Amino acid sequence: MRKRIIVTGGNRGIGKEICKQLVSMGHDVFLTGRDIQKGEDAALDVGAKFRQLDVSNGEHINEFIHEFKDEVGGLDVLINNAGILIDSGTDVMNIDFDVVHKTIETNLYGPWRLIQGLLPLLEKSANGRVINISSGMGAIQDLSNDHPAYRISKTALNALTLMVHSHSGSLINVNAMCPGWVRTDMGGSGASRPVEKGAETAVWLATAEEIANGKFLRDKTVIDW
Repeated sequence: MRKRIIVTGGNRGIGKEICKQLVSMGHDVFLTGRDIQKGEDAALDVGAKFRQLDVSNGEHINEFIHEFKDEVGGLDVLINNAGILIDSGTDVMNIDFDVVHKTIETNLYGPWRLIQGLLPLLEKSANGRVINISSGMGAIQDLSNDHPAYRISKTALNALTLMVHSHSGSLINVNAMCPGWVRTDMGGSGASRPVEKGAETAVWLATAEEIANGKFLRDKTVIDW
């Protein structure tokens, strides 16, 4: 079944690879990004449709949702992939709160606003799904004092996943997933996983007939929050 899929932060890294794999499977993929030129180039490269979207800007999100509803009118999968990690080299007692605010604005409020605005379309789909790209760095059992803004933003994204699942019940599938440590601009060249592996679980959650609901996953397997 051909699906209409939005992927945020799709112009590079894991997001671009997710778009590439979904397009190759025959789905209608809307690749979003802040930078028009980079986004258009990435969309052309993988065969997706580009839509400009800055997930850190609430007004821009509202405009995107309004235009998407008018132009496309339906949605089957929302993949909240866009995110930032800008607090390397600091800890919970020394973090600049401007960094915390910027991180949470992008990594939590962005997905939250998009889910709120697009949920009516997803609930009309025959098999609506939300996939939040999270991180094991946000798992409660593994929290430490490094990267505090990034970690707490992903812990909160996991909590949002559970709350949206509680709200929607069986109407749509809502999951979070950890791609692992992936060789991207964010993960660095020393990361242990290729981008294809990092995208694998998100693509599976978007397309498989039977998937979990209200869970946190890595490598297609449920893990602890």
